[in-house]
Amino acid sequence: MSPSFDTDLLTELTETSGVPGYEDRIRDVVRRELEPEVDELRTDNMGNVVGTIEGSSDTDVVVAAHMDEIGFMVRHVTEDGFVQVDALGGWDARVLKAQRVTVHTDDGDLTGLIGSPPPHTLDEEQLAADPEVGDVHIDLGLDGETAQERVSRGDLVTLEQTTELVGDTVTGKALDDRICLFSIIEAARRVDDPDVTIHFAATVQEEVGIRGAQALGFDLDPDLAIALDVTVANDVPGFEPGDHVTELGEGTAIKLKDSSVITSPKVNNRLESVAEAEEIEYQLEVLPAGGTDTAGFQRFGGATPVGAISIPTRYLHTVTESAHVEDVEATIDLLAAFLEDEVGGEDYTL
Repeated sequence: MSPSFDTDLLTELTETSGVPGYEDRIRDVVRRELEPEVDELRTDNMGNVVGTIEGSSDTDVVVAAHMDEIGFMVRHVTEDGFVQVDALGGWDARVLKAQRVTVHTDDGDLTGLIGSPPPHTLDEEQLAADPEVGDVHIDLGLDGETAQERVSRGDLVTLEQTTELVGDTVTGKALDDRICLFSIIEAARRVDDPDVTIHFAATVQEEVGIRGAQALGFDLDPDLAIALDVTVANDVPGFEPGDHVTELGEGTAIKLKDSSVITSPKVNNRLESVAEAEEIEYQLEVLPAGGTDTAGFQRFGGATPVGAISIPTRYLHTVTESAHVEDVEATIDLLAAFLEDEVGGEDYTL
């Protein structure tokens, strides 16, 4: 299935690095893409990017997706030249073995390897041990003196992976949350002369506690906020249907809850009504664990009505995150249609 959207831009967004607090490279791409679509573009002191399209009413709506990806920060380089790291965001250390990484230094990027010793060289205790991020050693292929000269404490590390179309899915690293960042850029391209003022926000530091959204919610104090993020799709072998959360190919997901937020029933009803009127495929999301920027906008700037649109994604927080192209298209369609339908003055009080 050939996607109807700009796969080159999506690839650039997903493959560009940007860990929490150091979103510089991805921020440059976002600014470049949003600037021609908005009336005003600005960046705050945390690094959040906000592109604003002015509307004719007094209502302000924020649409947000986060820029940061999970990664690492260098904490030590051993005398033998191996790099030890501290996690930035939630990693399952089991997926890190035998991965290729990029170490971002002041003098340029270095490729490194997270090795995995041959299993026949390990004893039973070593084979049964649960790996931890603290156990990771990155092999730069350099001697100790050279490695210590080129890599410093505080340098950043991201996993290295290309973005590809596999069947009806797009897969790669950092779909969380670059595929939603892509969706708000695409929606910004479609929105023309809205009734409400729309702030298209690319937030920072979501992966370490929705910090950028909290600050932005306070600063913007919107009348309505819609956050976009990926969500769990456990529609794979080993899970019962009740544990799937969402399923690939069944449409965009309207979030009802996660562990950080219960979204506004009135906002949810409007999202569903727009989806049905526009014949956009959707599913409802009840996520048992995990948080999103939605919570940052709901309560840190006061009691703000919030909704959330999610893209079902398999294998979250790995380098093989996978989303169905039709679900991505449905997400863009629903967001753009919802924003065009919002006229201001809607009563979201409960």
